[in-house]
Amino acid sequence: MEKGDLKILNKGEEEEMELQGYRFCRWRLVLVGFGVLCTGGFLLLLLYWMPEWCVKSTCTRTTARDAEVVLLRSTDEFRRWFLARVRVMLAPGSNPFHSLETQTTSPSSPSSHSFSSHASPPLTNGHTPHPSDGSPAQELIGKFSYYQPTKIRYFTFHSTKYYWNEEIQNFEVLTGLEDLQLSCSTLHSEHSAGLTRNQQEYRRLFFGVNEIAVKVPSLFKLLIKEVLNPFYIFQLFSVILWSADEYYYYAVAIVFMSVISIATSLYTIKKQYIMLHDMVAAHSIVRVSVCRANNDIEEILSTDLVPGDVMVIPGNGTIMPCDAVLVSGTCIVNESMLTGESVPVTKTNLPNPPPGEQEEADSAYNTEEHKRHTLFCGTNVIQTRFYTGELVKAVVVRTGFSTAKGQLVRSILYPKPTDFKLYRDAYLFLLCLVAVAGIGFIYSIVLSVMNQVSAKTIIIESLDIITITVPPALPAAMTAGIVYAQRRLKHIGIFCISPQRINICGQINLVCFDKTGTLTEDGLDLWGVQRVENGSFHLSEENAYKEHLVKSQFVACMATCHSLTKIEGQLSGDPLDLKMFEATGWILEEATEEETSLHNRIMPTVVRPPKQLLPPEPALSPEQDMELYELSSAYEIGIVRQFPFSSGLQRMSVVARLLGEKRMDAYMKGAPEVVASLCKKETVPENFAEVLEGYTKQGFRVIALAHRRLESKLTWHKVQNINRDHIETNMEFLGLIIMQNKLKAETPGVLQDLHRANIRTVMVTGDNMLTAISVARDCGMIPPDDTVIIADALPPHDGQAAKITWRYADKPSKTRFEEVNISLEDVCHVDEPKAQELYHFAMNGKSFSVIAEHFPDMLQKLVLHGTVFARMAPDQKTQLIEALQGVDYFVGMCGDGANDCGALKRAHGGISLSELEASVASPFTSRTPNISCVPSLIREGRAALITSFCVFKFMALYSIIQYISVTLLYSILSNLGDFQFLFIDIAIILLIVFTMSLNPAWKELVSRRPPSGLISGPLLFSVLTQILICLGFQTIAFLWVRHQPWYTIWTPLTDVCNLTSHLNASDFNGTEEDDHNIKNFENTSLFYVSSFQYLIVAIVFSKGKPFRQPSYKNWPFVVSTVSLYIFLLFIMFHPVEGIDEFLEIVCVPFEWRVKLFLIILVNSAVSVLVETFILDIILWKLVFSRDKQGNFGVTPAAPTPQGVIDLRAYKCLSRLCCRSKMTPTARYMHLAQELSVDPDWPPKPTTTTEAKPLPENGSTNQIIMNS
Repeated sequence: MEKGDLKILNKGEEEEMELQGYRFCRWRLVLVGFGVLCTGGFLLLLLYWMPEWCVKSTCTRTTARDAEVVLLRSTDEFRRWFLARVRVMLAPGSNPFHSLETQTTSPSSPSSHSFSSHASPPLTNGHTPHPSDGSPAQELIGKFSYYQPTKIRYFTFHSTKYYWNEEIQNFEVLTGLEDLQLSCSTLHSEHSAGLTRNQQEYRRLFFGVNEIAVKVPSLFKLLIKEVLNPFYIFQLFSVILWSADEYYYYAVAIVFMSVISIATSLYTIKKQYIMLHDMVAAHSIVRVSVCRANNDIEEILSTDLVPGDVMVIPGNGTIMPCDAVLVSGTCIVNESMLTGESVPVTKTNLPNPPPGEQEEADSAYNTEEHKRHTLFCGTNVIQTRFYTGELVKAVVVRTGFSTAKGQLVRSILYPKPTDFKLYRDAYLFLLCLVAVAGIGFIYSIVLSVMNQVSAKTIIIESLDIITITVPPALPAAMTAGIVYAQRRLKHIGIFCISPQRINICGQINLVCFDKTGTLTEDGLDLWGVQRVENGSFHLSEENAYKEHLVKSQFVACMATCHSLTKIEGQLSGDPLDLKMFEATGWILEEATEEETSLHNRIMPTVVRPPKQLLPPEPALSPEQDMELYELSSAYEIGIVRQFPFSSGLQRMSVVARLLGEKRMDAYMKGAPEVVASLCKKETVPENFAEVLEGYTKQGFRVIALAHRRLESKLTWHKVQNINRDHIETNMEFLGLIIMQNKLKAETPGVLQDLHRANIRTVMVTGDNMLTAISVARDCGMIPPDDTVIIADALPPHDGQAAKITWRYADKPSKTRFEEVNISLEDVCHVDEPKAQELYHFAMNGKSFSVIAEHFPDMLQKLVLHGTVFARMAPDQKTQLIEALQGVDYFVGMCGDGANDCGALKRAHGGISLSELEASVASPFTSRTPNISCVPSLIREGRAALITSFCVFKFMALYSIIQYISVTLLYSILSNLGDFQFLFIDIAIILLIVFTMSLNPAWKELVSRRPPSGLISGPLLFSVLTQILICLGFQTIAFLWVRHQPWYTIWTPLTDVCNLTSHLNASDFNGTEEDDHNIKNFENTSLFYVSSFQYLIVAIVFSKGKPFRQPSYKNWPFVVSTVSLYIFLLFIMFHPVEGIDEFLEIVCVPFEWRVKLFLIILVNSAVSVLVETFILDIILWKLVFSRDKQGNFGVTPAAPTPQGVIDLRAYKCLSRLCCRSKMTPTARYMHLAQELSVDPDWPPKPTTTTEAKPLPENGSTNQIIMNS
């Protein structure tokens, strides 16, 4: 089969996969079945672990069209394999959007093909109006008997169905109405009438039941999945082997540990499934009303909804069971599940442009583009507004797992694996141990054959070498440290649903923060107002709640220009609008439903000042309008029409009318620059730019207000249909409202701690760029003297290439610079030829998207120094995290809303400050609603990571020490006794492993970072030197004992200790030692030396500062180690007959005990010297200095004097070690090195970079200097 039949699924999307088609092959199946029988089921296990081998060994290649099984492979960096069975379903047609009404002609079905494959019944219909014996498909075929039944081929993967499409010759996902790429007008004209029951049932065959079904697997299923882990299979093999060797005690201990480990794991997984199931199931099935094609309203279950159904939104609200687009009426929705803001949002009906304007205004419907008109699944519709008895209707666009909520749940159910060097290295390390075991395996077989040992003993002892070298207790030992870290995190209010991520958090060297609610307080406070009269500013005032201002246009604008609404008597809406309106002290009254239904969309919302603010007898001013004071007793303003806030236009406006007035007024508020540009020039003060800049630099959020009297010819009805551009022009500038978004008290301190620890901080926010930059300066993310370069990118248009314009934001300390050709040296204020720490890039979401698409190489350079990313959409936040990970950063993300869900999940360590849906997606959730949890998590992560290294190194050394002992003893056909093994494995190893993991984290974050993998120079050096030391001293003991003058081959009658106990001689009948030859002088000597070696390496490897508290503060570890030392020294110098019998130790002369003690002392001294002096002082310094140097290139903080000293130390050491030309491993360090010698970087102000391919050097960027 040619390679050409490789299909690509979901091209260009996150879930892109390669697909190959296979069909079953009988002779291969028989062969595999035979292999499974011969290997006792092991081959089946192997095929379970390796889907690729499973498919290739049982099937033959075929085209995707004829496949019975598809083999899928992800195209991401993990390249994972999956398999899926192809099913066949019978349906009356091949396209869910074809009409199947009896009066229509038979649809032209291009894919009515017959496939020789078994037919499996499709999803059953939970709510059939015409019950019958057959499945829904048969029912429909019965109704439309003259239709050719079509066989539809599909497979299900990760809760998504992929259908075969004959036209594109590939499998594709049916998402919903968006597949048709309908224009807004078509959606209104052709899809707003509703579906017939038959159409609905037919579509349900393809789209399935509208339900996000999170099936909670049974404990048995979870148990099988967990037990089939390769480690547990190896443990099972070990237990069987030990039982055959009558080594029951340790086997029982391992079984006991495994049972506890599996039970804990099952409990956690089951709990997570139940939590997710409950979150999803809470509102997944509700009763809904749908419009039928004949204008009937029918009540059905929400599970029966299909794309194209027209749903009636009830007046008292509902939880949306699907994604739907409003075609009539207005809804007020709480979208906290999607955006993280529990602020009610007003959704309006989808615009239906009249035929004349359709060309330019009628774009294809898209949920992202038209989200102001789309009700998303899981969001809460609080109330609806309808007029003249018209129902509030929405057309169902997507159902089930295709919805916004469905996608979120899928991403939680099927997360990407966490790729962490530690785990990859752990497997490599184990492979090395297996290789060592292989050598021992062969050695023991050869030795046994040469000495003519029985076959059973050869098999058991050879396999035993493997279980010694690869410790079965390793998974439990590695898990212990993480479990303790999880417990400590819980103690400080951080909850973790993905414990494996704790280790990864120890590597974090960059943290992204959301702004609102994370770095700053949630709400905004009104700081003051600055009114404008006759083209000049008044002095700023604290508020506008004053008698003399009550009837001013300024206050009228504050009281009317908002999108507030009353929900159950409570004012709710955007927090900014709320603060602004509350500052006026006015009262808002809304029309009731009865009043609304009597009028034709013109019963307005009314606002009026409180009675106490109105003067009792209004004095008439000759200059002002007579009408203004005519109805002073009932001074109220009705809001006639709202033009909602648009982030694209950066403004909102309203048309209002004062009670008793003939003419209407337009009020506008928005971004000051935008509002000023729409006002008459003479009404905008000359010092407008200076005043505005003064506020934004102080971090205030400034909103400008404007007003215009409308022409008398504009009637109520005309206003309802007028375009906003006709209203928002020639306005009069009224002044500024200054809002303050206060930093949380903990923010600056935490960011300072992170900077000190060489951890970069980045702000990712949905807020305005200038506000974000000023908050970044206030909280210390951008130091005061650093330059901010704003990248404004424009997509290609009118034949022009995409381009980036660079402009420098002003520093708060200086006045605006006017000259354009300012050089980089002037901006940075440095004497060095290049100081990279002193500039930061800032950009908004639109620019980020353009740069990501048209300047992919440039994006990597920008994220290296990008500190502020403003106006970022949720998916852009995720893309930024991926871009940072692309240059080898370990990225943490701290956010408080579900709009951060994707980013929280994608980051190496995501911390949610909210306990809403975000916490289900986020690996960590903090009960403390501020960012002080971030350093705590990193500290605990570092401690857990170092603990993992300690435990892994210790377990590796334990295996090797025991392996050395056994190998040496095999050479004299001896071995360690069962109770010696038991004492070492349980009393020493398990006790030490479970207590050495208890060291808490160090109290502060240091600038060093622990290594990310086991296969790093210092760690390998540490393990290898300790192995050589242990090997050396065990060999010395083994050989030296044989050269002692008293040495002889031990027998029960041997008496080198001059003991005259006849019990010893009479108790032995000479059978025990003949079998295993356990009791001898070599065994006893090696047992003593090796037992002390386990304790020596435990102490040497149990590192404290700078990542963990010192070991002497870990009292369980200290007590365990000291107790074991005392016990071993006691039995060594004061033999107790009962203990000696139990441990099968023989008596040796006192002078040999002293010599053994000297061997142990020298061993301890050498181990400690090598580990602490050579490794910690020389090698660590070298590695960490290198890490710091890499960070200097990219950390916003300027280097400290200590940093400079470390850098010099590094240079000296690197010269000593001949590594001066070493290139950094991390991509960001490599980039920083390249950019440090690039004369054109960073870009100069007022230059433009265009995306133009240059054939001579292949670059895609060209810098053009603007004159």
